[in-house]
This record gives sequence, C-alpha cells and structure tokens, in this order.
Amino acid sequence: MKILVLNAGSSSVKYQVFAMEEQRVLAKGLVDRIGEAGSEIASHREALERMIQHLQAEKIIHGGKGIDAIGHRVVHGGERFHEPALIDADVMAAISEMVPLAPLHNPANLEGIEVAKKLFPDVPQVAIFDTAFHQSMPPVAFRYALPKSLYHKHKVRRYGFHGTSHRYVAHQAAHYLHVELSSLNLITLHLGNGCSATAIAGGKSVDTSMGVTPLEGLVMGTRCGDVDPALHFYLQRETGLSNAELETLLNKQSGLKGICGVSDMREVQQRAESGDETAQLAEAMFAYRVKKYVGAYMAVLGKVDAIVFTGGIGEHSPRIRELVCANLEGLGLFLDTQRNHSRASGILEFQQPDAAIKLLVIPTDEELEIARSTALLV
Repeated sequence: MKILVLNAGSSSVKYQVFAMEEQRVLAKGLVDRIGEAGSEIASHREALERMIQHLQAEKIIHGGKGIDAIGHRVVHGGERFHEPALIDADVMAAISEMVPLAPLHNPANLEGIEVAKKLFPDVPQVAIFDTAFHQSMPPVAFRYALPKSLYHKHKVRRYGFHGTSHRYVAHQAAHYLHVELSSLNLITLHLGNGCSATAIAGGKSVDTSMGVTPLEGLVMGTRCGDVDPALHFYLQRETGLSNAELETLLNKQSGLKGICGVSDMREVQQRAESGDETAQLAEAMFAYRVKKYVGAYMAVLGKVDAIVFTGGIGEHSPRIRELVCANLEGLGLFLDTQRNHSRASGILEFQQPDAAIKLLVIPTDEELEIARSTALLV
C-alpha cells in the first residue's frame, strides 16, 4: 500500500509517499511560496500538479494511479473529531465550520483537500487532526474559568495541538520500553519552533500546554506562551495597537525572537555562548517554562514512567534537556550528563542507570504517524 501524506499550509505544500509494508519513504518534497510575488506557483492546484510531476518522474505514480490513499494533516478538529476521519462532504463542512478556531490553518488544509480530491477523485482520503489526541482531556483540564455560555455557544475551551507528534512518540516510548501504552504515564515535550507539553496517563492525553489556539503554554520561537490575560488591554491602552497588531505581536514577534531578536534556538545558543546576555536570558526563560510544566504534570499524573523530549530542540539540544532536568532530583529526575551528550541515531536514554523515571529522546515523525493512521482507517 502506498500512502501520500499532504500538509497544506497557506503558502506551502509538504508531501511524502510511504510504502506501508516496510514503512519506507519513497519520495518527499516541498512546494513553497505559493501565491507570493515573484513565485511561479500561483495556487495549491499548481503546487499539487508539480508534486504529481515529481512522483511521475520517480515512477511512483503512472497517470493518476499508484496512490492507494491520501492522509491530510488538519490542524483543528474541534470537539467533533477524536480520531482520523474518512473525508466526505460532511467532514469537509465540519472542517470549514472550525475555521474561526484556526483561521490561519484550516482554510489552507481545506484547500489542499479540495484540490487533492479533484486530482485523485477515486482515492480514499483521510483527515488527521492535530487536536484529536487531546480530546481525551477531562473538563477539569480543558475548561477555562469563564462564563459557561462561552463554552456552550462558542466552544471556548482548551484543545491542544501537536497531537500527532505526541501520539507518535508515546507509541514509540511504549515499544522501546516493552510496555503496553495503556499502562504508561508519560510527559511528552515537543520542543521546536512551536512547543507544547502533554501529560499522558494510561496512553491518553489528560492535559496539554496549548489552549484554544497554539499561543498558550511554553515559550516558543516567535510565540509568547503564557501571559497575563489583562496584558492585551494594557497594551491596547498604552500603545494604541489594534487587535490585529496585537495578534501579530504575540504570535510572530514574541517568544525567543522578542527576548533576544532571533527565533532559532541554535542561533540563540551560539549568541549565549559568546556572552550575549539577552540570548542567555532567552535560553533560560525557555527552559524555565518547560521545567514548570514538567513539575505541574508530575503533580497531575502522580506517577511518571518516562519524560520524552522530541522536536528540533528536544532532539538536538543537550543543553536545553540539561537545563530542564536540573535540580529536579527531588522529583525523581536524575540526568546522566555523559549519556545526554552522546549521539544516537534512534532513541536516546539519558537518565542515570538506577533512576526510576526514564529520560528519553525520541525523534518524532508526524508524517509516518499520519500514514499509519490513514492506512489503518482505509
């Protein structure tokens, strides 16, 4: 079975084709700058047509045939979707209804689906939702302390994101530890340009750091994470910023970029090592916020079997892992410095040998998780 995984953004389309028997990548690519000034690609249709040309050149498809199913990443599934869904008119209408909850993402995801259905009319297509894994959260975790009418009428609640990544590394952890996922309690830390933490009890998400949007929670590349809700009103009064300008400020000009001027943790750490105090502060604030969530989720779970680091920063920055785990011996975290700095092509285990709580680095693979879920449903 060949599965095509599509991730359609507002100005880009990422794709991978998997041979599911070996779970091997046959081809992958990225078409970006869709619709931008000077770009040769004017629309998502043209982007997908270029993808088809690539797959034909690689002899993966012949004409329009050769793909058995298509899995689409969809950011927001709201409360309706707890699992992947076979896409039909009803599912597409539901994704459209959730545009107000994800105005930057769901329209692009939907456009990718519409174009793919026209180009591959006979191929079953599946929506995999970033929010679905977190729909197991109880009301005590997902409700905000706001008037209940806002929840019932406008669905104002915490949804969480990065669910595909958290689900993937949780399954990988269970396989690595030779334990059923249903018996594991984990804290999974997806640390990249976007960051989120998830508490997993018995294999199910019971709390996560992102909220009604991906802005809540950890310090990120350009997102502020947790702030005082009244900050919005203060900034409007004192600076005259409009709602749109505030949204841009908090989403695209804050986080690491706001603190020290750059959003890439690699550059932040290079500057920190050269003595840049703003970069040192950015690194410290980033790790401090993650540490606070680790402590909070250890309290939520009571018993923790492993803490999993993933994402670009989680996988490649021993320094951040060390800062997050430092001084948490009282909670049972005992980092082995030498193992933390060792290289591993797969899963890295870096706690001290006799520590009860495992510390793991597990490379994420959201595309493979989407392909697996698609194959399973089809």
